[in-house]
Amino acid sequence: MSNHSPAIGRSLLYLVVAGAAWGTAGAAASLLFSSSGLGPLALTFWRCAGGLVVLLAVLAVRRPSAVRRAAAVRRPSAPSLLGTGLLFTLFQAAYFGAVRETGLTVATVVTLGAGPVLIALGGRYWMRERPGRGGVAAVGGALAGLAVLVLGGGEAEVRPLGVGWALLSAAGYAGMTLRARWLGRRGEGGDPLVTTAWSTGVGTVCLLPLALVEGLLPHLEEPGWVLGLLVYVAVVPTALAYALYFTGAASVRAATVSVIMLIEPVSAAVIAVGLLGERLTGAVALGTVLLLSAVGALIAAEVRGPLGRAESGDGGGAAGELGELGGLGDLGELGGEAAPEPHSAAR
Repeated sequence: MSNHSPAIGRSLLYLVVAGAAWGTAGAAASLLFSSSGLGPLALTFWRCAGGLVVLLAVLAVRRPSAVRRAAAVRRPSAPSLLGTGLLFTLFQAAYFGAVRETGLTVATVVTLGAGPVLIALGGRYWMRERPGRGGVAAVGGALAGLAVLVLGGGEAEVRPLGVGWALLSAAGYAGMTLRARWLGRRGEGGDPLVTTAWSTGVGTVCLLPLALVEGLLPHLEEPGWVLGLLVYVAVVPTALAYALYFTGAASVRAATVSVIMLIEPVSAAVIAVGLLGERLTGAVALGTVLLLSAVGALIAAEVRGPLGRAESGDGGGAAGELGELGGLGDLGELGGEAAPEPHSAAR
């Protein structure tokens, strides 16, 4: 086993937790749509704005040791951070546009289905990362599981405009993932908390005028419930999840990241069945098994294989700061300070 396996194991764990947290956002959004009167753009604005507030607070109070670790990491330039933020905003806004035009089912399967394909192609031709036959089979199995899981109900309505928005969202997601991996390999991944703060800040600025047109303020007939859900969405699936995501994506092959993040619809399905009272169908069960099998196979291959990757340089400190907010404080203690290896060869 490679001596980089512990660091890669942490990165994979961060990605799994991030994907599961992303899956809770859909359920929270559904509850907010029904109780607050917010539209998708306004909700995304509040998600970004709330996440930005949380991240700035964490950056202001974090431990001196974490500040020193972050200062030792090579920082990306402001234009680079702006580029990541724009891709993040495109991913979020176009996805909610797809949901509005063609429904949650088709938007999810097109965005998350096209994402791994675009990322695998980009990783192969841009960064020379070869997934191999096993990787290709795992991506295929994951996409099959996603299709069964999401489309198994047979009630989806495909609308071309919505599919177009979903493909645009997938392009933003692919660009964000590939960019995070590319910067990580160059030793320029930077501080994940700062990257996430920039991303949410750019999203807040870009979405504010659109949210104002749609209707910015929520109805507060149930103020405690609505505000509680908004705080949850800002903290867990945004601030925490994206800090973990940017930490993990810098050290793991882009195609592997895209498949691991397909845990999101599995998490959403578990919540729908366990908490929202939806019926567990054979399609949901089969799709979940296929997806988790593909994710497990890629995780095992990533840990035991020859790992020619650059470490992000911040081993877990930045993620650990936010992990404490989400009850994941142990994540911050798992990692030491992995030395970056700029321009290391891809597997």
